[in-house]
Amino acid sequence: MAVGGSCSSHEYRSPHHSDRKKAMAELGNGKKQASPEEVHPRKAFGWAARDKSGVLSPFAFSRRNTGADDVTIKILYCGICHSDLHTAKNEWSNAIYPMVPGHEIVGVVTEVGQNVQNFKVGEKVGVGCIVNSCLSCQNCNRDYENYCPRIILTYNSLDVDGTMTYGGYSNMVVVNQHFVIRFPENLPLDKGAPLLCAGITVYSPLKEHGLDVPGKHLGVVGLGGLGHVAVKFGKAFGMKVTVISTSAKKEKEAIERLGADAFLVSSNAEQMQAAMGTMDGIINTVSADHSIAPLAFLLKTHGKMIMVGAPEKPLQLPIFSLILGGKTLAGSCIGGIKATQEMIDFAAKNNITADIELIPISYLNEAMERLTKADVRYRFVIDIGNSLTEA
Repeated sequence: MAVGGSCSSHEYRSPHHSDRKKAMAELGNGKKQASPEEVHPRKAFGWAARDKSGVLSPFAFSRRNTGADDVTIKILYCGICHSDLHTAKNEWSNAIYPMVPGHEIVGVVTEVGQNVQNFKVGEKVGVGCIVNSCLSCQNCNRDYENYCPRIILTYNSLDVDGTMTYGGYSNMVVVNQHFVIRFPENLPLDKGAPLLCAGITVYSPLKEHGLDVPGKHLGVVGLGGLGHVAVKFGKAFGMKVTVISTSAKKEKEAIERLGADAFLVSSNAEQMQAAMGTMDGIINTVSADHSIAPLAFLLKTHGKMIMVGAPEKPLQLPIFSLILGGKTLAGSCIGGIKATQEMIDFAAKNNITADIELIPISYLNEAMERLTKADVRYRFVIDIGNSLTEA
């Protein structure tokens, strides 16, 4: 999921953390395990991290056969999310190796199960951060699979059969039909891939909190993988959008290229003072440690700030910055499948795509190094279809 660029380490660790620890203990105790190539009948290939160095290299493994409710997909592109980097390096203490990252997957359907009615061979589809959930709890019944206590993530998660899930840095994937997203013909697959994480991470809270209303004023904190998409969705909703950043150098980019209406440098006290009480809502995409109170003062009475970035250290928040004005501080983690499909359809209708740098998989480790330095505008996408080979 995106972090400053979908969900925090807490979301990643909570659903199956004890199960993962058990699996790791079994491996450490020498319990015989089938090799990744032997777990399932269908051969697959990708790039995996083997240890906390996070270095990725070619990796042969296996996928299950297409079940009655499954869709099999030939992967053509996969975006690189900042959480891929965190997880591959075990920075959230939840990694099980070998690990194939990637949850911004797009490709073409190659096979469908007998119960699948909504997808056909040859159609363009995507898979985001989730590949399964219980589909029966209160959250699932309300289309919030992203908050299901038995959520199964696209990679580094235990599947329903007890095997590990492997992500989109690979040639193919088999997914339950409920978690497959249809891609409209006019939405480019490469530039659309990051929307499956970065896009839904900002779209969902904007919709849930009523920040999709023409004429309202939206603040976007941080102009990176998440922030640049938030600007595009905000403008498509007809809102006034102000970007708030620590870097004055990003003003021209925000206004002239992305279409923001205004720009604030968060360290400029005069600018921040002038903007106090002007915003209906703020979507905060920053994952670095930062002060919340000055941002809260930008909100109107009953304004809302939604956190989608995940700083490692607890944030300091003087409570009067919320009490004085009846303001709300909320969090959000990606979105459910219905919302994700709605987001993709909205993006296609409004020509919203991520700004990407397309790379061959041979450049993957260099891309990860650059990602640690925020040296990308704004998302890397791997050209799986044209560069991933077993040789």
